[in-house]
Amino acid sequence: MRCVIARFPFDLTKSGVLESMKGIKPEQAVGESVIIGRRTYPVKQVGQVITRQDRRDFSAGEVLRAMTQLGFTCHGLPRASEPTRGLSPLQQASAMLGIPVTV
Repeated sequence: MRCVIARFPFDLTKSGVLESMKGIKPEQAVGESVIIGRRTYPVKQVGQVITRQDRRDFSAGEVLRAMTQLGFTCHGLPRASEPTRGLSPLQQASAMLGIPVTV
């Protein structure tokens, strides 16, 4: 599959990515990640290995898009929960502890 990462075209295949990542120890995945084989890799680490470019040269979205199109399982950033509105900080803290506060 032909894709563009950091303005450079790459011809990537699933087997090629698997071969490139063979023997690479995964770093701790904090944000976006890709499951390759039985290991979970950070997206930026995968992008660096398969493109041989510096991690600052490409976005995680570019690599996520390419890995998804190749059929790998990808995980994005967890969505932040919406803050509770209309409660004072005391009411919110009490609600989190399970103690109802009436004001």
